[in-house]
Amino acid sequence: MLRSMTAYGRHRVNTDTGTFIWELRSVNHRFLETTVRLPEDVRGLEAKVRDAIANRLNRGKVDVGLRRTSAASMATTVMSVDEQALICLRDALQQVAAVVPSSAQPDAVTLLQWPGVLSAVPVNLDTLNKGLLIGLDEALNDFVQTREREGEAIAGLLRTRIMDIQRCLDKLRAHRPEVVERQRAKLLIKLAELDLPADSQRLEQELVYLAQRLDIDEELDRLDAHLVEVVSVLERTDPVGRRLDFLMQELNREANTIGSKSSDIDTTGATVDMKVLIEQIREQVQNLE
Repeated sequence: MLRSMTAYGRHRVNTDTGTFIWELRSVNHRFLETTVRLPEDVRGLEAKVRDAIANRLNRGKVDVGLRRTSAASMATTVMSVDEQALICLRDALQQVAAVVPSSAQPDAVTLLQWPGVLSAVPVNLDTLNKGLLIGLDEALNDFVQTREREGEAIAGLLRTRIMDIQRCLDKLRAHRPEVVERQRAKLLIKLAELDLPADSQRLEQELVYLAQRLDIDEELDRLDAHLVEVVSVLERTDPVGRRLDFLMQELNREANTIGSKSSDIDTTGATVDMKVLIEQIREQVQNLE
């Protein structure tokens, strides 16, 4: 399946230390170029992020970012309330209130400041990193699916253009006998204008030479072969962007050769139409992985 190099992917990851969001964007590029932006606390994931991208993608300039939903930076510890200590403190306060009914009750902040009620628990970075990498894989799934959907749409456009090029080739083939006959008539008219006796043998030689100079059968056959190869490549599952780009160069080369041999407005018009279609395909191919 064809893949576009232009895509976007996103996935939200909920962890004990907060919510993180992976975002991936990509544009066209000759090779795979990855830019990674991570919070300082999980900077150690960068190598694994690059490996994950390289395992799933082949071409494109990819921007990978991870951010927290809150503005604050990620803490290396989380706060934990000891419920048992808090229950004991509550029971002690109830005993005080029973003896001294007018005593003031402490607020929540005061309770949390009591020794043993609130403690700091270090964040397990291995668990956090594992969860973030799983989230990255989900974001990549979304990203690759977007590439495949766009690639499928481009493939449909390419097939339409290929059919249009084939119609140009059919038109050129059908028109060839008329072109040769027209050139023969022009040569005879020029000879008649000169009012000189014509050597029939020499005339036939000139007509053969003219027909050979205007012959484009070889170019048409090569164009047919290239179009068959393009259609075949579109059915492949591996990345084919570079192969299609090469085929577009070959198609354009043959079209230019036909244009250089053109001697009539109909052939020139069909050649121009064909070159426009090839250029349209080439522009779309630049978007493919």
